Amino acid sequence: MKKILTLVAVLFSFSLAAYADGEINLSKPGLFGGSWKHALNGYDTVAYFTVGKATKGKKEFVAEYKGAKWLFVSAENRDLFKADPEKYAPQYGGYCAWAVAHGSPAPGSPKVWKIVDNKLYVNYDKSIGKKWEKDIPGLIKRGDENWPEVQERLE
Repeated sequence: MKKILTLVAVLFSFSLAAYADGEINLSKPGLFGGSWKHALNGYDTVAYFTVGKATKGKKEFVAEYKGAKWLFVSAENRDLFKADPEKYAPQYGGYCAWAVAHGSPAPGSPKVWKIVDNKLYVNYDKSIGKKWEKDIPGLIKRGDENWPEVQERLE
């Protein structure tokens, strides 16, 4: 219950104003070590697929997509992303998959992630990630249904 109350407090402490077109979550400075400038707080979105772990990108390997800067560990990862960004970008703009399934935007942590059917999903923290894992197919279905409405509220 305490975790849910914490999540609710976080949800309401954030402005619903989104960066660019509301599709990419750029966390407030300090949250999960992030900044307003980098999608996934600077973690390499391609590395989740290629090495299977959360890996910080480097500033020398950057790409822009949907108003956000994306960092990568290598030129190869950057180029893979540029060739097919929809393949590698997190679902729900990098917002917490569990929260979107419940109709709310909450920041997603690049350290709590899972690839399902070749799509990247992030969650708020480990405890929320465990809740999401109890019904991934059902929560993805609900998240997909809720995302357009959640996204409208972000604009």
